Amino acid sequence: MADTGTATPRERYRAQIRAEIKEHAWQQIATTGASALSLNAIAKQMGMSGPALYRYYANRDELITELIRDAYRSLADTLRSTAEKATEEGADRSDDQDDGRGDGLAGLAHAVRGWALRDPQRYLLIYGTPVPGYHAPDDITAISSQIMTLLLDAASAAPPRRPETPLDHHLAAHRDWAGDHPAPPAVLHQALSFWTRIHGVLSLELAGHFAGMGFDPALLFAAELDDLLTR
Repeated sequence: MADTGTATPRERYRAQIRAEIKEHAWQQIATTGASALSLNAIAKQMGMSGPALYRYYANRDELITELIRDAYRSLADTLRSTAEKATEEGADRSDDQDDGRGDGLAGLAHAVRGWALRDPQRYLLIYGTPVPGYHAPDDITAISSQIMTLLLDAASAAPPRRPETPLDHHLAAHRDWAGDHPAPPAVLHQALSFWTRIHGVLSLELAGHFAGMGFDPALLFAAELDDLLTR
């Protein structure tokens, strides 16, 4: 999007229309799911013709890509802010206080859950069922890797105290998912376990699979997190 301080009136109008289109897209996704997203339906809601709307987004996939980018950026910003706050609080912690082991990871976990519960459709678009026929461009992977870097940083600040396992070394030998992060094998294992388990609980919760089971998903989430951090 152009800088609003230097953008021309035409550029500002275009940015406004694109933002409005995305708002309608999120509403449609919440109602019918991403796989049923229709630019023609959005155009009708906005009082535009189909061809007029296609001047702002060339096709459905371009719109979905923009929504995914926005979701990943929003989550990355949330986690970055959480990590920075944890770093500041850690610096203020006196030597005779608890060593803070796991505080960073716990903060990130609760930040992810809070972000997801505030807008489940954003979470489900990037971590839910893939949209049939849609293939994300390479830059999406680059944005999502920022989130993994924050997670690896937090795990590195409180490395596991258990002995290393064969899986640790396997993950270290196949670490493309971790980018260039220098985390040791045990930290790679902890970070990946953390990511898969919190997403497992969150995905089931947001999809409604705990409905009617009579327990609080927040307590299950906290228990899974505690188990991860005490290993």
